[in-house]
Amino acid sequence: MELSDLRLFQAIAEEGSISRAAVKLDYVQSNVTTRLRRLEEELGVLLFYRRPKGVQITEKGMLFRQYADSILQMADESIKILQDHGKPAGSLRIGVVETVTCGNFMNLIAEYQSQYEQVSLRLDTGNSLELMEKVKNYELDAAFVTGDLTSTNFVIDYLLSDEIVLLSGKELSLSSLSDQKWAVSLRGCPFRGILEQWFRDEGLTLRNYIEISSLETLLSSVRAKLTSTLLPKSVLNGSYKDLHVHPIPESYQFIETGLIRRKEKHLGYSYKAFVEMVKMQGL
Repeated sequence: MELSDLRLFQAIAEEGSISRAAVKLDYVQSNVTTRLRRLEEELGVLLFYRRPKGVQITEKGMLFRQYADSILQMADESIKILQDHGKPAGSLRIGVVETVTCGNFMNLIAEYQSQYEQVSLRLDTGNSLELMEKVKNYELDAAFVTGDLTSTNFVIDYLLSDEIVLLSGKELSLSSLSDQKWAVSLRGCPFRGILEQWFRDEGLTLRNYIEISSLETLLSSVRAKLTSTLLPKSVLNGSYKDLHVHPIPESYQFIETGLIRRKEKHLGYSYKAFVEMVKMQGL
C-alpha cells in the first residue's frame, strides 16, 4: 500500500464517485477502478458499495478513512516542516461562514495574497457545523465559524463577539413574532437556532418561514420586504446598509465568531502569517 493508494481512496470517499475521483486526480477511470479493487483485496474488506450513480462508503471504509486521512495529513505536515524555510509558502485551506465575508474579510485576503504570493490559498464556504467537521477531518487547515466556540475541542486563534439584530425591509412591531414571514438558513445555522430559541421562550413555534441556503438571496428577500431575519449587524454593507434594524432581547443579542483549528504541534509559516494579519486587521 502506497500513499497514492490512500489519496485515491480519499478522493473516491470525498467525491462519492469513481468517475469524479478520476477527474479530480487526472487519472483514467479504469485505472482508478483497478487500483481500488486491488486495495480492497489487500485489506480483505469492501470499502465501497457500488451503486448505479456512484459509490457509498461502507462501515469498514469509514473506519479506514479516519486512518487514511490522519496518515495523509502527517505526510503533508512532514513535507511542510522540511520545506518550510521561515517564509509563508505552500497551500493554506481556510473555511468561512458567509456572514464573515460581509466585513473586512476580502480586504484581508487581498492583502494576504499581495504579501505572500507563494501561498496557494483555498477558501471554502459552508455553515459552522460543516466547516468544523472539515477541520476535524483534515480537509481544512482552519475555519471562521460562529456559535458557542469555547465549549469545542478546537484551538481558537481569534475570537470576537458579534451583535445580532433583526433585519427587515420595512418598519415592524416585535409584539407579534408569529405574524412575520422569516428567512432562515439551513438547519445547523446558529442564527436560525437563536430565532427558534426566541420563539420557544415566547411559547411559539417557528412555522412561517422560507428556508434559503444563500446569504445573498436571503438578504435580497429581506430587502424586497418579503421576509425578516436575524443576522450579525456586520452584514449591513453595500446595497443592504439601508435595511431596517431592530434590536432584539439581550439574552439573544450576541454570538461568538472565531478562527478555529485542530490542536497541532507544528504550524506552518503560511498559517502563522495569516493569523497575525487577522489579529492586526480584524474582520
